[in-house]
Amino acid sequence: MNARDSARRRRAGAALGALALAASSLLLGPQALAEPEVDADVAGLSEAQLSEPAQADTGIPGVDEIRHTRNIKHLANLPKPAPFTEASTWSDLAFQDGYAFDGNYDGFVVYDIRNPHKPKIAATVLCPGSQNDISVKGNLLFLSTDSSRSDDSCSSTPLSATNKAAWEGIKIFDISDKRNPRYIKSVETKCGSHTHTLVPDKKGTDVYVYVSSYGPNDTFPDCKTPHDLISIVKVPLKNPTSAHVLSETVLFPDGGNPGRDGTVETGYVRATSGCHDITVYPSKDLAAGACMGDGVLWDISDREKPREINRVQDNVNFAFWHSATFNNAGTKVVFTDELGGGGAATCNPKIGPLRGADGIYDITGQGDARKLEFRSYYKISRTQADTENCVAHNGSLIPVQGRDIMVQAWYQGGISVWDFTDSRNPKEIAWFERGPLPDGKGGGAWSTYYYNGYIYSSDMAKGFDVLDIRDPRTATAKLIRVGELNVQTQGHYRELFPR
Repeated sequence: MNARDSARRRRAGAALGALALAASSLLLGPQALAEPEVDADVAGLSEAQLSEPAQADTGIPGVDEIRHTRNIKHLANLPKPAPFTEASTWSDLAFQDGYAFDGNYDGFVVYDIRNPHKPKIAATVLCPGSQNDISVKGNLLFLSTDSSRSDDSCSSTPLSATNKAAWEGIKIFDISDKRNPRYIKSVETKCGSHTHTLVPDKKGTDVYVYVSSYGPNDTFPDCKTPHDLISIVKVPLKNPTSAHVLSETVLFPDGGNPGRDGTVETGYVRATSGCHDITVYPSKDLAAGACMGDGVLWDISDREKPREINRVQDNVNFAFWHSATFNNAGTKVVFTDELGGGGAATCNPKIGPLRGADGIYDITGQGDARKLEFRSYYKISRTQADTENCVAHNGSLIPVQGRDIMVQAWYQGGISVWDFTDSRNPKEIAWFERGPLPDGKGGGAWSTYYYNGYIYSSDMAKGFDVLDIRDPRTATAKLIRVGELNVQTQGHYRELFPR
């Protein structure tokens, strides 16, 4: 190390040490504080230099080639373990007390991430039923099944949805022993469960599961048209085996967006027939719904009866409202658009910078007069190959002091860290991506979330990735610790330094 590098290390260490000391006496409810790591390699670099590629720009990366900005480090990858196969598609993530729970279309994996540099597999559970969207609460783990099965067991086989005996819905596991999850209960729901969202009650005795599903067909006995609802499952935490469907709440009595025909190239709008994903912000009694042709803001002060505050549509650039993320203040919502259903190459000049992008909305007004006001779009600018499925997908906030920054998966477009503090002028500050998969195969990052100082990504083809963002703009996030994280159930990160 030369004298200049040593000086940089001392300056960075002193600044971050002071930050940790100032915050060390604060308690954030269930959260605790930890001192951030210091990376001498990036100390002293400007913001522009930090966001530059660490490798020479030679166009689209080669097959399986990894590229990233200087401020992101790839720490680990764990490929898909047995009993899963190459065809097992990795999907969503949840976190609890140093463990990551990674769903896939054939079950889920429990990863021990107490040492993020060396993650280990704690358990594998074979339980087919796409997508196996996943969340955790205390000793309970919830899985979504959105493919018609012969029964509710983990040894079920595919069965046509036209058969009345076919089963879809929510499965519940006991994870008190992380190395031996135990299946304890199922709840069948109308049209299955594509995704679900955990909503804690205000007394701490129950949790509600908002079940999102869509795609009705009059030939399906348990999923007929119209399907303008969500199923609300009530789970008593002390007696989870008594979980049951509380209501089938109609959210779109007017039918929602009727849709518009078209193609990925010309643009289209998927008609609303339910919701794809719902994100709740329990401490603010708010929910944001990404519901096919509609983006919705709900009041959930009565957990059993979501009430619409405002609804928006974008019939020019949005094709399929896919997911939602609040900022920490609860004054903005980022909606994603899954143009092409996640299987198309939409990150290229032919599709352009607006379609398949995120939409950034400010929440204006007060009470029942609140409205979602469009501000701008955000889309990664790196051109992807024509074989690479690429579109906005699941991401989470990075809990940065005084800023709105999130990390997001873009399938084969990789991982993007971007700042939307200025709603009208979002900007990317870091990225990581692999080149195209061999033989034009589909894959890429499905869910990419920030948890306790690191970025974790569930890659459909490559398995489980751990990354570290080392940038002064995100340094305060290193101080935040949470015990449990379900990204669609947003918690509030308190100010470390109240104004």
